[in-house]
Amino acid sequence: MNRAPHSRSPWRAELRATLTLAWPLILSNLTMAAIQATDVVLMGWLGARPLAASALGLNLTFAFSLICLGLVTASSPMMATALGARLRSVQDVRRSFRQSLWLVGTITVPVWLVLWNSEPVIRALGQEPALAADARLFLRGYMWSMLPFLLFQAMRNFVAALERPGWVLAISLGAIPLNAMLAYGLIFGRFGLPEWGIFGGGLASSIVWMLQAVLLGLVIVTDRQFRRFHPFGRFWRPDWPRYRRMWRIGLPIGLAMGFEGGVFSAAAYLMGLIDAESVAAHAVALQIAALSFMVPWGLSQAATVRVGRHLGERNRQGIGRAGAVAWVLGVGFMALMALVIWAIPRELMTLFLDDTPQNARVIALGVSFLAIAAIFQIVDGAQVVGAGMLRGLHDTRVPMIFTFVGYWAIGIGAGTWLAFREGWQGQGVWTGLAVGLTIVAILMGWRWMRRDALGLTRTAQ
Repeated sequence: MNRAPHSRSPWRAELRATLTLAWPLILSNLTMAAIQATDVVLMGWLGARPLAASALGLNLTFAFSLICLGLVTASSPMMATALGARLRSVQDVRRSFRQSLWLVGTITVPVWLVLWNSEPVIRALGQEPALAADARLFLRGYMWSMLPFLLFQAMRNFVAALERPGWVLAISLGAIPLNAMLAYGLIFGRFGLPEWGIFGGGLASSIVWMLQAVLLGLVIVTDRQFRRFHPFGRFWRPDWPRYRRMWRIGLPIGLAMGFEGGVFSAAAYLMGLIDAESVAAHAVALQIAALSFMVPWGLSQAATVRVGRHLGERNRQGIGRAGAVAWVLGVGFMALMALVIWAIPRELMTLFLDDTPQNARVIALGVSFLAIAAIFQIVDGAQVVGAGMLRGLHDTRVPMIFTFVGYWAIGIGAGTWLAFREGWQGQGVWTGLAVGLTIVAILMGWRWMRRDALGLTRTAQ
């Protein structure tokens, strides 16, 4: 009679552990998206063309940011598995964290060089010269956010591996009003600040990310539970085997995330081949979809930690529970968001754009894009949580191939064909995105279900 409650207790414990870890990460992700959404709103106040130009700049940055973020993400499963194994965990966690900071230093400067010379890159992608020039101006302010953004993510991986992400949430929440005020002031010349227009909006984001990185660093060196790891101690000491391992694990993650983010960036440039209104509508519709995506992304990050912990403990059943709990939560939430987006697309668009005759076409295009976005919400949640589950098993190379095939060989190919050969224009591009996401979700789920047969859990019992 007493067996049933006992048999359910591991599931309740896993659900509790996943939610405790995930909700600060989710809210932190939402605040990151809210900062960018604030920039989109303010650029929309400047007009459709400044919004389109900043969208081109952001989409160029986006792919680079995700590749770099994926590289840094390698530290998360490495630290989680070390903590699960408990042997030399303090030393291993410190070394992995230190090498993630080395990784940030390695990759930032080359990205800065590309972004500094962004105008010819954007023009080479077929965009209007005037929009390319404005996008370059925006990026001259925004590009400096890359270093503090990546440092913040490396530190966030550390506190998440220790299952104490509350500080990340607190700092991120404070950044939202700060970014709104600073961007408003620098764009429109308010609060005694210079009126720098589109450049000011980019610079505000760089300043806010710098402050966030500094604050989280101060927390890590002062909090007693973090300080015992001496995370910044002997920073100058290399650990080349660990550094190379981080590249081996992180590069496929980065490429996979870059393939995913890059396909949305490519979609923005395909919109630019249509007209500026399509770019603006795409930017707003994508921002709405991105806000809902932050929840399964946070669950994906929690799944990586929880699966990695159980892998370190050699607990095969725990691995399965951790993945199942995160997947159900992520897909269930995105099913609800699909209903919301389907029900009120125009109301969502007008949160970002004034409902005026000048914006009528942009809003109408955005509504048509959101109808497709509502359809792919569920598979988007399934693929991102599935990827996080596999990362917890240190499985990154094959999922990277899945993302390339699904997003680029199928998704962007189908989108380009539908947009320009079949005359669907922007709706064709978004339909291609939906097809690509569906393919990747199916492949990720298939690999997770075969994890034992493929030897991904061979260290577990």
